[in-house]
Amino acid sequence: MALTLPGYQGSGFKFENKTVGDVISALLPYVYVFAGLALLVMLILGGITLMTSAGDQGKTKTGYGMITGGLIGFLLVFISYFVVQIVQVVLGVKIL
Repeated sequence: MALTLPGYQGSGFKFENKTVGDVISALLPYVYVFAGLALLVMLILGGITLMTSAGDQGKTKTGYGMITGGLIGFLLVFISYFVVQIVQVVLGVKIL
């Protein structure tokens, strides 16, 4: 017995005879969603840490570090995508 969602048709992506680039391209939207959610969590936790630091330099530094780390990670995910796009155009090679 299996549980199914009403109206669910599947992703429509079959992994038969696909290249690595095709698989990565299919997974990229999920990576972006995960990166966005991770950024949101890091911003919230960093903000809470800053608000509850009560002037403690260690907690303040930790809060700023969480926010900075979240933003840097988020930017790296999106910058890497654009670098790949630029390389594809310059070299004329389909990577993703």
